[in-house]
Amino acid sequence: MKIIHVVNPLPRLVSGALADRLAVMPAVVVTGARQTGKSTLAEQLVAGERSYRTLDDFDVLAAARRDPEALVGGNEPITLDEVQREPSLLSAVKRAIDRDRKAGRFLLTGSANLLLMRQVSESLAGRASYLTLWPLTRREQRGLGSAGRWEALLNTPDQGWRDLLATGDGHREDWRALAQRGGFPTPAIELSNPAERAIWFDGYVRTYLERDLQDLATINSLPDFRRLMQAACLRLGQLLNQTELGRDVALPQPTVRRWLNLLETSYQLVRLPAYAVNRTKRLIKSPKLYWGDTAIAMHLAGAEPQGCHLENLVLNDLLAWRDARVERAELGYWRTTLGEEVDVVIEAGGRLLPIEVKATASPRLADCAHLRTFRAEYGSKARAGLLLHTGTSVEWLTADVLAVPWWRVL
Repeated sequence: MKIIHVVNPLPRLVSGALADRLAVMPAVVVTGARQTGKSTLAEQLVAGERSYRTLDDFDVLAAARRDPEALVGGNEPITLDEVQREPSLLSAVKRAIDRDRKAGRFLLTGSANLLLMRQVSESLAGRASYLTLWPLTRREQRGLGSAGRWEALLNTPDQGWRDLLATGDGHREDWRALAQRGGFPTPAIELSNPAERAIWFDGYVRTYLERDLQDLATINSLPDFRRLMQAACLRLGQLLNQTELGRDVALPQPTVRRWLNLLETSYQLVRLPAYAVNRTKRLIKSPKLYWGDTAIAMHLAGAEPQGCHLENLVLNDLLAWRDARVERAELGYWRTTLGEEVDVVIEAGGRLLPIEVKATASPRLADCAHLRTFRAEYGSKARAGLLLHTGTSVEWLTADVLAVPWWRVL
């Protein structure tokens, strides 16, 4: 057994949410892609000492398989790291909680979405609260422990947005540099040049393919799986068409579907659903495809930063913000049969906030067209449109569309 002590890494956005949940629920489950900082977060946030066991340790993994009751027994708070490596352990956790529902007893972390894993039969319903740890947001990388100014935008009347965003803690930088370093703590914070990061990204992908995937499913051809990843990363920001994707990599559609689900389960791939008033229609419309980390996506695709990567950066920040909230917000994109499209729509508090992302320093009136169409479609339910660009000006391009630099929001 290893005892962990509190350290002082960068503050994380979910810190408050995790502490609140540990004070209420017998178990809290923190999931996210490998190397997002889950173990470090567990060390940072838990006051005092608690026992720590990781299933990356083969002895602990063997114990989890041989005698899970003994592993989770005892009255002291315990952190179990990488629990997806032995899903049956959750049944032992359930039984332990049913004997003693003391708050904060279990802190579980995993590098896969346990609720999407077929091997997981125990969801800990009513016993656990779930949190997702996404890669570092830009503000987390700056030591601010937060996401973009989405909460402030939602809480400020539309007419006050310009004053809100023209001032404050905006820190200008080249979005391409942010996209290329991504949000994983090691390449984003500790590595200083592209060559070092390329070595890290290559090792990350190899580890993911050769080890982490084997915890989730049997892949009969890792080269084919890697080609699918590369093809997906070349389609960021596009509607997901599994048949076309399969043709590109010479794989049958059922295989593409299964492997994309694995990528989503392990927090590599992100599907952004369509927004529609009818929630059933959201489920049947094609999602748009993005990646959990822009730097990994560009490494896999061998691509330079493009407009889709700026969209992906904004979405990554929104995902981190959304999943740290107590009150759930929904994210989607909006598209008409005529091809009119809004990149992201935030649905929160019964209102809609449409966002368009443009990799241009000089937004034009024409860039507002789809935002204004959206507002006309949804009337009083829609907030003013937000057009994020790469320049420096904060201005109302029309009475209902505010153009603002991306770095004043993220």
